[in-house]
Amino acid sequence: MKKALFLVTSHAVVAMLGFAGGIYALPILIAPLAPSAAEVGEVATKAAFSGQFRRDLTDSDALHWGEGTVSVSADAVALMGRISPGPDFKLYLAPEFLQTEVDFQRLKSKMLRVGDVKTFDNFLVPMPSGVDPAAYNTVIVWCESFSQFITAARYR
Repeated sequence: MKKALFLVTSHAVVAMLGFAGGIYALPILIAPLAPSAAEVGEVATKAAFSGQFRRDLTDSDALHWGEGTVSVSADAVALMGRISPGPDFKLYLAPEFLQTEVDFQRLKSKMLRVGDVKTFDNFLVPMPSGVDPAAYNTVIVWCESFSQFITAARYR
């Protein structure tokens, strides 16, 4: 009986670890090629605003973080840096700086969802037409599937 219980428990633990590893690895495996430093640099030179993703934000942690320079223009948002890999990342513009999931939920109705973040080493996300980035001051990466704060940067 003890052996059977041990086998069931050990197999369940291994299955859960495999599932969690799959959730972590799948976005990395299916991610498109990241934009080159030259492509991001070209967008950055035309940007009106820039800010920094930092790992030390309140709700960032070892699995949810970003680092690097974010450039914001009327045409695109670009990152020269890295963010933690994960599924269903969305890029938002917010009217005020925030660094917690609670604040994100509180302000979500005032934010603009710019688009999907599909790469983790550098990214380029096209800005929807007619958006004035000066109407906002913060870029946020958010995991929609798990309602998880990833990172944010004040750009003005």
